[in-house]
Amino acid sequence: MKKKLYTAIGLMSGTSMDGIDVSVISSDGYDQFIIILNEYFEYDNKLQQQLIDLRKIVSTKEDLTKNSKELKELERNLTLFHADKVDQISLKLKVPIDLIGFHGQTIFHNSQKKVSKQLGDGVLLSQLVKKKVVYDFRQADLQNNGQGAPLTPIFHYLLSKKINEKKNTGLPLGFLNIGGITNVTKVIKISGDIKENLLAFDIGPGNCLIDDWVRNNSDKKFDKNGELARSGKINKLILNQTIENFKIEKYSESLDIKDFDVSFVRGLSLEDGCATVTDFTGYLIAKGLEYLNSKNETIKFLVCGGGRKNNFLINCINNNLSNKNKIILESIEKYSFDGDFIESQAFGYLAIRSLLNLPISFPKTTGCNSSITGGKLVKNF
Repeated sequence: MKKKLYTAIGLMSGTSMDGIDVSVISSDGYDQFIIILNEYFEYDNKLQQQLIDLRKIVSTKEDLTKNSKELKELERNLTLFHADKVDQISLKLKVPIDLIGFHGQTIFHNSQKKVSKQLGDGVLLSQLVKKKVVYDFRQADLQNNGQGAPLTPIFHYLLSKKINEKKNTGLPLGFLNIGGITNVTKVIKISGDIKENLLAFDIGPGNCLIDDWVRNNSDKKFDKNGELARSGKINKLILNQTIENFKIEKYSESLDIKDFDVSFVRGLSLEDGCATVTDFTGYLIAKGLEYLNSKNETIKFLVCGGGRKNNFLINCINNNLSNKNKIILESIEKYSFDGDFIESQAFGYLAIRSLLNLPISFPKTTGCNSSITGGKLVKNF
């Protein structure tokens, strides 16, 4: 029997805090998936700066309480921004929208203390756009002893099916998502028990250190295509000392951008600091990929997220791999998907699965005790 198709808007705002990715998809929450529209909306300078400034002063659970008034005001402004963009998108569509997957803007994440704060008022958004909204996706997983992240692997599992049908890539197949933080998914098989065939975790920084260095030392927001890093010189002494002193001992805990800082390159020029930070990031990503591929299989990783455009970073990852023949990096564009919108599409898909009470996190993706759904569904109109 054919399952009902739902049309969902997925809203994703990443740790770079530059704007929101919006995707409209149609799916049954299982195997059917159609992309209807993708669009990006940049934050205005004031809103972006408010987000960056507030995130800087929220370093503990207690800071969330201490700054609750400012957080509430900023959350309202952020939600109004999202609502305006949903209205703009809705005017372009010829199909009715069933629901919205609203990720919100992560301000603080600490899985050990079971705290993950994404700014975004789902109740207000539902009232404004007159649609059902699924939001606050991470709480159920955290309460089920999970890390609250990553949540996109079940969508990667769906993509692996679609890609194999068209391109016959073979399995296992990996997904390397380089956002503010880098996470990986390994799809082992696309038959049988999903929870046994998905493996995922955070492996290190992505764009966060590079963005932080560039923003603190120039008037730029990020290193476009890795041009700054390419014009600089990696300080090998500082890099090797940092690698020696900093190691990710285990990959069972999700990461936050505040787990890392750029103090180790203080005093270097903009370009040399950028080159050194980027190579350090590439080193950590490479070690994470090798850990995932402990069986030493030949595995292809489809690269998505903003970091895939940083050619210098991709080169650094490849240069730091000890066995380059076993780990192959390819842009997901090669398989007819836009790497900028994988996560926004994912949160549309997760919203549909949440509506159907289907699991979105699994023991081998977030470390939760059992496969579990997530997200709060609200209808406030």
